Amino acid sequence: MSLASTNDSSTRSTSNDCNVSSTGGAHRPQRAGGADPAVALAGAPVVVRVVRSGFVESVHHAIVAVTQTSSATETNNATETSSRELLSRGDVTAPILPRSANKPAQAVGMLRAGLDLTGRHLALACASHSGEDFHLQAVAEILADHGLSEADLRNTPDLPYEEHERARWLAAGRAPTSLAQNCSGKHAAMLVTCRINGWDLEGYLDPAHPLQVHLAETAADLAGEPVAATTVDGCGAPALGISTAGLARTFGRLAAAAEGTPERRVADAMRAHPEYVAGSTRDVTAVMRGLPGAVAKDGAEAVYAVGLADGRGVAVKIADGSQRVRPVVLAATLLHLGVDAPVLRDLARLPVLGHGQPVGAFEVDLDAHLADPAQRSTGSRA
Repeated sequence: MSLASTNDSSTRSTSNDCNVSSTGGAHRPQRAGGADPAVALAGAPVVVRVVRSGFVESVHHAIVAVTQTSSATETNNATETSSRELLSRGDVTAPILPRSANKPAQAVGMLRAGLDLTGRHLALACASHSGEDFHLQAVAEILADHGLSEADLRNTPDLPYEEHERARWLAAGRAPTSLAQNCSGKHAAMLVTCRINGWDLEGYLDPAHPLQVHLAETAADLAGEPVAATTVDGCGAPALGISTAGLARTFGRLAAAAEGTPERRVADAMRAHPEYVAGSTRDVTAVMRGLPGAVAKDGAEAVYAVGLADGRGVAVKIADGSQRVRPVVLAATLLHLGVDAPVLRDLARLPVLGHGQPVGAFEVDLDAHLADPAQRSTGSRA
């Protein structure tokens, strides 16, 4: 597990990467109304103070949502799922772009549409992988097992996500490829889903394509709210907007899903193969290894979501997109909820360094507000 400290002078950003910052583009987002995300982000409360030798050097604003999912089986064997908010910081109802944190929901949608992946291959469908050899081999297996190849991938070519893998790739004189790009597992799964359903392979990234329509419907179902915006992600696939609360609901439902459901199949694959969801040194992998029953996923522009086996879901959006505080806020929120584990204590303690020594800390102030269950509840039926 690797963590940045405040002596870092740069952060990695590329427009081709769904798990880091993506900017610009000729496409205007399609919005379905609702709260203004710019207003919500600008008005987000200060959640992190960066304190150096007792001096507040920087602050980070954030939106944090915690929800609780419960299920009840009706007499006709249909299951009605309801969720309520437990804690909130900022406007948790305003839409955000979860970016790669939406991948597990997309994987659920693909299973609902007949995708036949299991185990590490299904975990890769949810992944923003580091580009390690075992990731690339498994993506190639998904494609080959279904009569496809890297040439069928339409995600933007890129170098491996993890810095050491990227350096090794460059040292070997290798060019960016679609296979190496961190979303290749998702794109391979999308192609397989299209092949199974007889859908066009060439245009699978179009928001109007049957695959993408179905995945948007699944995202809305799991979030318990309509998709608020459709944009273009760094990899070229549609990036859907839902609220921070909706993202928390999604992960709570995944983590607490009943045996045999697509949601449970995705959650079990992520739990069993967390290194395929992220990488050998990533904090997402460490969280799933260190919290039994949890499912976790990060996203570009500092999004983080975790579902717990008891149905609680946590979603974090750092307003300025700073990835350095994303795991700190996530860990502090879980600790605040009484979820204690060494991995969380480690992630919550990000030191401020001076002359190579700790001289301060990142102080998280949740000051969490109890949500009104009468006003903040949703339900969906499966």
